[in-house]
Amino acid sequence: MQARKIRYDVIGLTETRRHRPLNATFDTGEELFLGTRHSRGVSGVGVLLNTNLAMDIDSFEQPTSRIGRLRLRRCGSTPALTSFVAYAPASSYDDEEVEVFYMDLEKFYRGDHTSYKKRTPKPVINWDIFNWDTSLAGFWEDAVVDVEYDRLVQHLRDSARKAEGSTATKGRLSHETLELIRQRGVSRGNYQLTSELAKPCREAIKEDLKERRAAVLAEAAEAGKSIRNARRDFAN
Repeated sequence: MQARKIRYDVIGLTETRRHRPLNATFDTGEELFLGTRHSRGVSGVGVLLNTNLAMDIDSFEQPTSRIGRLRLRRCGSTPALTSFVAYAPASSYDDEEVEVFYMDLEKFYRGDHTSYKKRTPKPVINWDIFNWDTSLAGFWEDAVVDVEYDRLVQHLRDSARKAEGSTATKGRLSHETLELIRQRGVSRGNYQLTSELAKPCREAIKEDLKERRAAVLAEAAEAGKSIRNARRDFAN
């Protein structure tokens, strides 16, 4: 198996595209979890665990088709550990769907209430180039693994910045608007329903931002601050 050629604890997997979840144990003792795909036939996440962690698995669940959560009873010196596998939407997806993804990721992360000890990070490799409906194939040289790890680190940093921006946007939108956005994201497999929700979503977002902008400018005026600077800060 290709995973034997590298050192790893947990490998995050994406684009599993399965109708049903799968849990399998290899002859080597490695444990595999594959989640289900989106109704559009894409996405799905999973994890592959090394033999040394297989006995410490508490659970693996997939809250959404792009987010997986692995709980371990212990990991080395850490008594308990929760790991997330996150498969972010590409830039070609609608802003609303991207925002919903980061909102979900933040919700599941904050809701887990897991504390982590500071420790040396170990490589976590995203093998989305493999088709898990068949088998792992090919060979990665050490240099390629290093490049992939660097890409993952950069991706996580970018994700953190986007999540911060998503949190700010979330504060500007009402609960009703966020619910519309979520419904549209869930219904993307239904073209008619997606189209029907698109216009109400745009109008609700526009109205919320308009009200929020007026409130920000009013607060600036009452505080004797520059209206121009307040308008610029809000736009940013």
